[in-house]
Amino acid sequence: MEASRRAMMGGVLALGAAKPALHAPQRIASLNSCLDAMLVHLADRAQIAALSHYAREPEGSTVAAQARTLPFTWESAEEIIALRPDLVLASQHSALATRNALKRLQVPVERFAVPKTVDESLGQVRRVARLIGRVDRGEVLVARIQAALAAATPRPGARRLSALIYQPNGFAAGPHTLVDEVMTRAGFDNAARRYGLKTWGNVPLEQVLADPPEVLLVGEASSGARSWADRVMTHPALGAVRDRMKQARFSERLLYCGGPVLIDTAAAMALARAQVLGDLT
Repeated sequence: MEASRRAMMGGVLALGAAKPALHAPQRIASLNSCLDAMLVHLADRAQIAALSHYAREPEGSTVAAQARTLPFTWESAEEIIALRPDLVLASQHSALATRNALKRLQVPVERFAVPKTVDESLGQVRRVARLIGRVDRGEVLVARIQAALAAATPRPGARRLSALIYQPNGFAAGPHTLVDEVMTRAGFDNAARRYGLKTWGNVPLEQVLADPPEVLLVGEASSGARSWADRVMTHPALGAVRDRMKQARFSERLLYCGGPVLIDTAAAMALARAQVLGDLT
């Protein structure tokens, strides 16, 4: 921990970054990987006091390369307070002890819920942009996200495909989740509904085999490591449905966040659909 703290405190921010907008916070810390991504896309480098340690993990972060050049914390109150931030971005799941300590010391903290819709996610982009004094950049990013989603939307009347996102332990995205809306926009009908999921949950392999979707969307670890989901894909029982259920793969880190991540998620969904339709013709 001490070594990590020294590394975090010793992180060097690039010189020559644009001067922050008047009255904009100049020392911003993020405690959440999804907020990390928004901060990297929207803030001046000199404004970022620290990202969360999750930002450096390529399995779950889409800004790992940038994050490795920036300071980070392990989310402890001691680390955050030492940074003397004038704004902290936190999620509803950020450490309660840290949030309480920051509140007692009157450190400004803005909390964000997990967005369940595209509109909620775009609203968060605009909120972060406003908080850090980068409203124009927020609108540019919103326009890029909207364009990516539009590009991934099939033409009217195009064939739709039933699909299931399948993660380790059979973890799947049901209705009332952000990724469900992205799937729908990209031309997929989420089979999780017919399996009874109300939001995120587990779908047993037996249920998939009994009523297979047309497409199994399998998230791959960026490290190339074999996951439980990958092992399931080689189960002998799948031979019985191979002619009815195709597989498409993409980076699992595209399932975790909204905001700028939606640009790549939409593109990955559109590519998966095109590949499956090519296999079916």
